[in-house]
Amino acid sequence: MPKPNNALHKLTELIAINEELIPLKKLADRELASIYGLTGTVYTPHIDAYMQVSIKKAEILACLKRQGILAISEVELITTALDALYKNVKNQAIVEYEGRRYERRFLPLKLSKSGKNVQKWAKFWLLLTSEEKVEPNWDRQVKEIWPSYFLIRKVDI
Repeated sequence: MPKPNNALHKLTELIAINEELIPLKKLADRELASIYGLTGTVYTPHIDAYMQVSIKKAEILACLKRQGILAISEVELITTALDALYKNVKNQAIVEYEGRRYERRFLPLKLSKSGKNVQKWAKFWLLLTSEEKVEPNWDRQVKEIWPSYFLIRKVDI
């Protein structure tokens, strides 16, 4: 979750940022599709702009939830419960909770200066469907709540 900010937010800010995200998402998706398969440093202004607005939206959502204006989502509640129950579970481990199956995922969040070692991991849970695929709505909510976990990092080759 993003670092708490002392400034309080309003629902109108959330509505405004959602409207700002719609065209950026389309441009970012098109840009990502056009660079698929390329290597090296790639200039991605639309993806970068989309990610920055997504992070700002996550901060506003977190603030509104702390104020009690918005309810804490099912994703956050279940994630907290699963984190407490399964502290030492490994990447891609599947557990059952309240009759539903969840998969633990880890992504590198912070690398060492050399880029060879991971200093901090992003940890999250994904809900699986009966076909063992990730439930799309759950995945969307995870990416909305914790967008910094999914930043596209530039790598010099």
